Amino acid sequence: MDKNKQAMVMKKVERTMQALAKNRIPAVYAPTSAEAVKVVESMMKEGDTISCGGTVTLRETGIRDLMQSGKYHFLDREAMDPEEVYAKTFAADVFLTSANAITEEGQLYNVDGRGNRVAALIYGPKKVIVVAGVNKIVRNVDEAILRVKTTAAPPNALRQDMGTPCQSLGACVGTKGEMCAGCSHEKRMCCHYVVTSWQKTERIHVVLVGEELGY
Repeated sequence: MDKNKQAMVMKKVERTMQALAKNRIPAVYAPTSAEAVKVVESMMKEGDTISCGGTVTLRETGIRDLMQSGKYHFLDREAMDPEEVYAKTFAADVFLTSANAITEEGQLYNVDGRGNRVAALIYGPKKVIVVAGVNKIVRNVDEAILRVKTTAAPPNALRQDMGTPCQSLGACVGTKGEMCAGCSHEKRMCCHYVVTSWQKTERIHVVLVGEELGY
């Protein structure tokens, strides 16, 4: 990344972090994935019961390796009955996830299929750590909606071979519609839409990483 682009990205990061703080959502910046792992590790205690939502970002950063290190009681839906994990996650000490988009106005935007990820984000686990690359920063909720429909959903559908229209078309059929507009496919991934604009306690923490990560 050239210096001019890097400077623009950092200004965007600073605006976003200030806005998040104003909305009572603490945020820290990690220049690299390696630094992000250290930041996340500092936010958890050995022996904590932890869980996570479905996210490519945690795997790309190496945070999932940390979760599987044996230091924590990891409720891993890839190694356990998913329904059991979903139920136990609400009592976890820490829930880790990414976000579909983070606005420069200090909002988290997430779209979910089953709803287990956004449910745990909203309520339950004592602490939530949201890890996101700078590529997920957008100006406002309108841009966040468009980002999911055109940038996040299609490659995620392809990765899981869902067979949804966005997988073959490269964009949601509801691209020009409202937030909830979309397909009627039986495997539709976009079912629950959540905007987090303020929190009453400092339960949710954001780690912005200076790399392009996830979808």
